[in-house]
Amino acid sequence: MPVALLALAIGGFGIGLTEFVIMGLLPEVSTDFGVSETTAGYLISGYALSVAIGAVGLTLLLTRVPRKLALLGLMVLFILGNLISAISPDYATMMVGRIVAALCHGAFFGIGAVVAAQLVAPERKASAIAFMFGGLTLANVLGVPLGTLLGQAAGWRSTFWAITVIGIIAFIGIALLVPAHTGRSEEAAPAVRTELAAFASPQVWFSIALTVLGYGGMFGGFTYIAFTLTEVSGFSAGAVPLLLVLFGVGLFFGNIVGGRAADRDVVKTLGVLLTALTLVLAAFALVATSQVLTVVALVLMGAVGFGTVPALQMRVMGYADRAPTLASGANIAAFNVGNATGAWLGGITITAGLGYTSPIWVGAALTLGALLVLGVATRMELRPRDRGVAAP
Repeated sequence: MPVALLALAIGGFGIGLTEFVIMGLLPEVSTDFGVSETTAGYLISGYALSVAIGAVGLTLLLTRVPRKLALLGLMVLFILGNLISAISPDYATMMVGRIVAALCHGAFFGIGAVVAAQLVAPERKASAIAFMFGGLTLANVLGVPLGTLLGQAAGWRSTFWAITVIGIIAFIGIALLVPAHTGRSEEAAPAVRTELAAFASPQVWFSIALTVLGYGGMFGGFTYIAFTLTEVSGFSAGAVPLLLVLFGVGLFFGNIVGGRAADRDVVKTLGVLLTALTLVLAAFALVATSQVLTVVALVLMGAVGFGTVPALQMRVMGYADRAPTLASGANIAAFNVGNATGAWLGGITITAGLGYTSPIWVGAALTLGALLVLGVATRMELRPRDRGVAAP
């Protein structure tokens, strides 16, 4: 793999750490600012909403900007947002820092996925995308536990100072390693109208729906997993971090295997993995009272769920191949919409008194919905395509 992918992966690691490490630091943040944990939790939901806005809005604004320059500008935004968080004197300023950092999230992964795919041969595009997203998985496996420990030992601000440094390292790496031209000359860069025209293809919308439902299915089951592990499976609260590390290990290897499989066949990979994820989630809900089977199901959920990511990203880029940047960014927004949707529906079932395995059933239902969408989209693909729309 080109060394430039490492710079993109470091950026992905920092962004993933920014998104998820706050979950382990909410008690310290809420105490420091004198707000309730529920109010502190808005730092998470506010981030997610800003990701969706930035994924489309910033990507659209950057369509005529050379991609390397766009990535560098986004990393500046990331560094600035985390610096604001690190020095924030009050809750409102902290929220501003979270929003500023979040705005770069979707655009970075959207543009970065296009750049990663253009750095390698056509048959290795999905693997290159998976490598970049590997930074995100490492953020879950290593970054979040270590960032939480650092925040608890030296204060939560120290974690955001560390993330700021990671952002600076990523900026330097992109500046030095990513080539100025990534497969398309600056003069040939698509206009905004061309980027928007990609959304005229029904298959682009099918791809976005697949991402919302497929990724939402995994996070529908994962969002409340701590309650499932302690209240249903009988694990102690102290065992939860280790179990989440195992989940992260599943994410990491699933991402690699999913990327290699998508290089061979995107549609078949999605069909197999979405079917497997539906079955794993349903089985998890049924065996959650067994600690041994719960550990197995947790690792499989991470591996199969995140294994879909390269194929989901490749599919939308394939159908928007003439102007993939905005479609790629919109699909990153769709990941976050799926995350929020799965969490929201899972919360409804818990509030309704259906128990702590009910969010996992919600996840299985969402993933089954993704399978149905894939079936409809594939069936439509058998018909004559709209002129100018290419299959992945």
